[in-house]
Amino acid sequence: MKILHTADWHLGKRLDRFSRLEEQVLVMNEIVHIADEQNVDLVLIAGDLFDNFNPSVEAVELFYKTLKRLSLNGKRPVIAISGNHDSPSLIDAPDPLARECGIILIGHPKATVHPFELEHFKISKSAEGFIELELKSRPFPVRILHTPYANEIRLKEYFGEDKEAALNNVLAEHWKKKNADEFCDENGINLLMTHLYINKKGAPILEEPEGEKPIKIGNADLVFSDIIPTQIQYTALGHLHGFQNIGTDEKPVIYSSSPLCYSFSEAGQTKYVSIINGEPNQQVSFEKIALQHGKKLVRKTFDSIENTVKWLNENPNTLVELTLESETFLTANERKRLYQSHSGIVHLIPKIKIRKRTEII
Repeated sequence: MKILHTADWHLGKRLDRFSRLEEQVLVMNEIVHIADEQNVDLVLIAGDLFDNFNPSVEAVELFYKTLKRLSLNGKRPVIAISGNHDSPSLIDAPDPLARECGIILIGHPKATVHPFELEHFKISKSAEGFIELELKSRPFPVRILHTPYANEIRLKEYFGEDKEAALNNVLAEHWKKKNADEFCDENGINLLMTHLYINKKGAPILEEPEGEKPIKIGNADLVFSDIIPTQIQYTALGHLHGFQNIGTDEKPVIYSSSPLCYSFSEAGQTKYVSIINGEPNQQVSFEKIALQHGKKLVRKTFDSIENTVKWLNENPNTLVELTLESETFLTANERKRLYQSHSGIVHLIPKIKIRKRTEII
């Protein structure tokens, strides 16, 4: 079975005054093309579908159109969960209609997805935080443990009052004893999909992107990868915007990355989708496929107006954080010249050089 894993679309995202919607249209087209070209059987979208709780009409329309195309009008299942930028109720709202198109939308932790059957696949088993899919084209099922993001209030509601002490224990209990031990045997593919801050115990802290709503506050919301059940062959994560495997080659735990660079802390990053190849009771393999669309984000520092203007003219299709070091403040005419030479200056940071004092004896 071939599965596409993507996350952190942040549809409707802006970078300061710059809309990214045109770039998002292009990169959504690219993801659909990859899914079709790779002939994937299933698509997983691990949260942060939108950039805020009240996305624009254009962002919502792009989301639904992309999901419908990914689903091949009901032939290919698509499963999307909410992230910390999403309104769970907004994600859940169109589910009855979405299911008719083979799209499963999950907004809340411990949700129970009602079983249904379409021409090409069906949900054969369902429990709190768990679904099993049977595809007519495959002789074995795929099982998915799903945990959308939960804020502090929802964590207490779903996982108990003592969140700081109990989150890892409660998730371990929920994932392993209530789901994996019950449903995930060696006769199917077993996956976990979640939008949580997960890291390997004892590993350096993974930095959250600039402008990202932080999940990790101290260690209260830090989930350790060692609680992932042993039956799970691949864990599909969302939240961090850089592609990385915090698991092992044998048991990958993958942040698939955002489809575009959304902050200058991501400048220079290549963005990916992950293509998983799996079968029951075997080690999965995965391939990261680079995404090509989207403007480059660049941080540049110059010490002269001439060099700055020259670079800006040579790099028009970029979004730039520009630092200009000089011995005097920028004049109005110099600012005007910079902005006229490039339409993508997001931040202009003047920096006055400190003159060394000459002591007089």
